[in-house]
Amino acid sequence: MSDNKSTMNCDECPHDNCNRKVAKTEVSDDVLYDLAEVFKVFGDSTRIRIISALMDGEMCVYHLSEKLNMGQSAISHQLRILRGAGLVRPRKEGKESYYSLDDEHVEEIFGAGLAHVLHKGGMLDV
Repeated sequence: MSDNKSTMNCDECPHDNCNRKVAKTEVSDDVLYDLAEVFKVFGDSTRIRIISALMDGEMCVYHLSEKLNMGQSAISHQLRILRGAGLVRPRKEGKESYYSLDDEHVEEIFGAGLAHVLHKGGMLDV
């Protein structure tokens, strides 16, 4: 596949303003790399299950492990990854840590992905 952007300017493009549209939405490679890293974190079904559980509200590791029928160490491991990616945040209360989604964007990303899967599977009319 050839890269027409390097050999053609906007005035030469046979398509109506396609290169101009690309130029308006251009994002730096560093930002795109960071975005890809966020999507990698979403690429694990255990982490998706944790995010889904936390959409109901804040939970400790014990309750997450009970809800997801998993060991506490496995939950803690995945929470470290989610926390490192800025998708969940802890709140300490004594020795106990309670986890919640970092902000509304996490829920929006999850919701958009879920809607896409359900739509593609014919389970949702969008």
